[in-house]
Amino acid sequence: MANVSTLSTNPPVAPEVADLVAALGRAITGEVDASARRRSEYATDASNYRVPPQVVVFPRSTEDVLATLATAREYGTPVTARGGGTSVAGNAVGPGIVIDFSRHLNKVLEIDPVARTARVQPGVIMSDLQAAARPHGLRFGPDPSTQARATLAGMIGNNACGPHAVAYGRTVDNTIALDVVDGTGRRFGTGTGAGALDEIPGLADLVRSRLALIRTEFGRFGRQVSGYSLEHLLPENGTDLAKFLVGTEGTLVTILEATVALVPIPSSPMLVALGYPDMPSAADAVPTMLAHAPLAIEGLDAKLVDVVRAHHGPDSVPDLPPGAGWLLVEVGGETQEAALASARAIVADSGTEATRIMPPGPDATAMWKIRADGAGLAGRTGSGAQAWPGWEDAAVPPERLGTYLREFEALMASYGVDGLPYGHFGDGCIHVRIDFPMTDEAGAAQFRSFMLDAARLVASHGGSLSGEHGDGRARGELLPLMYSAEAIATFEAVKALFDPEDLLNPGVVVRPRRVDEDLRRPHARPLPMLASSGFAFAHDDGDFTTAVHRCVGVGKCRADLTDAGSFMCPSYLATRDEKDSTRGRARVLQEMANGTLVQGWDAPEVHDSLDLCLSCKACSSDCPAGVDMAQYKSEVLHRSYRGKVRPISHYALGWLPRWARLITAVPGVSRLVNAVLGVRPIAKLVLAGGGMDVRRRMVTFAEEPFSRWWRRRAPSRPEGPGARVPTAEVTSAPGRVTTSGSMGRSGTEVLLWADSFSEHLDTAGARAMVDVLEQAGYTVRLPEASACCGLTWISTGQLDGARARLSQTMDVLGPYAEAGIPIVGIEPSCTAVLRSDLPDLFPDDPRAAALAKGTYTLAELLTAPAPVGPADWAPPDLDGTQVIAQPHCHQHAVMGYEADLELLRRAGAQVSTLGTCCGLAGNFGMEKGHYDVSVAVAEQALLPALREAPEGAVYLADGFSCRTQAKQLADVTGMQLAQLLRHS
Repeated sequence: MANVSTLSTNPPVAPEVADLVAALGRAITGEVDASARRRSEYATDASNYRVPPQVVVFPRSTEDVLATLATAREYGTPVTARGGGTSVAGNAVGPGIVIDFSRHLNKVLEIDPVARTARVQPGVIMSDLQAAARPHGLRFGPDPSTQARATLAGMIGNNACGPHAVAYGRTVDNTIALDVVDGTGRRFGTGTGAGALDEIPGLADLVRSRLALIRTEFGRFGRQVSGYSLEHLLPENGTDLAKFLVGTEGTLVTILEATVALVPIPSSPMLVALGYPDMPSAADAVPTMLAHAPLAIEGLDAKLVDVVRAHHGPDSVPDLPPGAGWLLVEVGGETQEAALASARAIVADSGTEATRIMPPGPDATAMWKIRADGAGLAGRTGSGAQAWPGWEDAAVPPERLGTYLREFEALMASYGVDGLPYGHFGDGCIHVRIDFPMTDEAGAAQFRSFMLDAARLVASHGGSLSGEHGDGRARGELLPLMYSAEAIATFEAVKALFDPEDLLNPGVVVRPRRVDEDLRRPHARPLPMLASSGFAFAHDDGDFTTAVHRCVGVGKCRADLTDAGSFMCPSYLATRDEKDSTRGRARVLQEMANGTLVQGWDAPEVHDSLDLCLSCKACSSDCPAGVDMAQYKSEVLHRSYRGKVRPISHYALGWLPRWARLITAVPGVSRLVNAVLGVRPIAKLVLAGGGMDVRRRMVTFAEEPFSRWWRRRAPSRPEGPGARVPTAEVTSAPGRVTTSGSMGRSGTEVLLWADSFSEHLDTAGARAMVDVLEQAGYTVRLPEASACCGLTWISTGQLDGARARLSQTMDVLGPYAEAGIPIVGIEPSCTAVLRSDLPDLFPDDPRAAALAKGTYTLAELLTAPAPVGPADWAPPDLDGTQVIAQPHCHQHAVMGYEADLELLRRAGAQVSTLGTCCGLAGNFGMEKGHYDVSVAVAEQALLPALREAPEGAVYLADGFSCRTQAKQLADVTGMQLAQLLRHS
């Protein structure tokens, strides 16, 4: 019997739905979930559409799938198969049962390196198949940008392609056989040739009666994906039933297993970047490039490159040749010399002098990453307007591409909309997201009108409404503009043979919904910022609803990209539950804005969804759409509990700086407190009383606060706490000031800001930083009063308290920033507050902007060019030192870790950088109910690295949380960067 979730009571569930859920629970061993939260998570995919299901099923076996389908037929309930949920056309949402194959049915069953085939379950992630095939020197040819989270059955359903389809073909060209069940319950394996269609009575006769139609309207060019690909049923094409079923979008069969072809991994690929005046000019060059048999030809618009630079910084894009549109052409060869010769031949025939050849390495990898993140990055235009899918993958024959693009740009201009085109130029397939004003019904009407005109345009060029994503809800209604009435009738006849009751993904391809039905965004209510309270959401027009709709569902948060340095999303990687992905949380918040399934800031579905969010902020940098779930969680907690009694942990941990300051204020008290809390039974009582997990240990408090050590170390210095705020006359060189008043000297001055953690809990790093800065030639100053960034108030959603502390911090630190004196932070998470949260909490205060601009990490300061950086300082020799570096999540997200790595490189250290969160994440890992997930996150990278560390290796972690986690779970004492530089 299944694990059946509690049914929703608000809104109430109809009796027939309750009966269906009960029947499913009796029929299968997997999970059956009809809760409002789960239905919210699966109400949309990566498209514009919102279709809440009645229930979500997670089958554990093929028998579970068959039983689910049988129950659906018994109750007359529609079924939608779903993999990674990355469908951009709305073909992975449905009104009845949604079956998620990715949770359990995700195995590679067999790799045959001799036959070069693989047999897989439907939910296998594409990148997992690639990893299984790689030891044999093989790969699956098609590689869509979502391959790190897309499932193979989803790729089969849409006939996915990716950039290398130029060389390896589409998914259909690499599908050998399928094990499927149709809408009547018939289970069969697909065959080819005579008798292949006998499994479906009437299909062979239908094909024989429509031979002329099929031969003239179908299979006209490689990317004709829209509709059903009937050309594969022709006798001259082998009567291949499996290939016909590819691209049918779950409307005819449900896939139980697939056998696919593999190809050799190319050796020594070279990437050639070719610059042109605009995208149509780049497209004009494609036919010439195709003659060179490249592996891939991708198009990239300068507007998209500008978005990347704005989101990730100017260094995030490798040097490109001059141009406003580029072709990225990949070529291979038996040797690197052969590949280079092919690349040079491409350059010679390119018709442009703006060229660059990139061998395998960081620059080529960076360019492919930009291309892979295109769907998310294109979700905002250069002006910051939200851009939407819908017309995102139309295709025309490559020789028509340049002309089509010119006319398409004119069409967008006539509607007053803009988009960022990119895509598979070698196949004539263009991806673009367009800034339709989708927030109201008038915008939805404009969207519909544009879609109709765009369909007429692509049809006039002999093109396809879809080149790889399928028609779904976005383009099904438009099929009569591309196909004849006889072809549309043939689609209906085929559907009737496979699924006469229309239970499999209804409303898609056959009898489709209107393109403007079921749109999500027009039905979301505005949730404007609170006056002088909470975050401003300045980049989202001051509206929480606009902010959470940054999530367009591309699902990168479901991918395990830790080896590539992506920290997102640690909770999902720990639980593999959509609930705990950034996308799943965003979907629940979007439903809160809709107000139907989820009602109000304090709705239990909202808080359940956000509970396991670590507030690591990784999504703010790693999500190509710029979702910042940590900020959203903080805002939700703020609005839920403002003026109310909060969970006890909000007081115990959210007010930790307050308790630490009180405990360390009087000499000797902290030693006593540490001794008492060192008694385990007492510590457990305190932990339990404070809403913390009793398996945790209490933090220890500094016996001497850093500021007291500073005064004792240099009692005559006027720049300690309590000194008068300096006045400064700033020279033209930032960071070098001539002082007057209490400063009393000239020189390269820095202000060392000791946050609450460095002041009251662990002062060793702050003391070491003083030594390192003085060794580098700086005159070190401390602010005249304590300055708390309010981090723990922010993470627990106490934003009024955070604003109060940050207001005081601006009073204390603001004059230094405005005087051009660099401010050096110690704790990365606190530094990140000044760089990120402060400007959003005080968008109109110039001091906030000055502090965000003038606050540095130690590594940023020491690697900066003079005069901000040191003129003649070199790091100590760390040759032979093995370093296991744990970047703090907030540093990764806001400041980046590149400066630290550069400093360590200069010092000669051998660095292994961990690619995800440590799992403690401030208050998260301490709170009751979070311990197991906290440890599971630590097991993703931190704990294995510490167990396998060579003798004498240094665990380097500037974050207090990261050091605490390592000490509590592995008994490893971490070192901060300043300590490493000072001790060497």
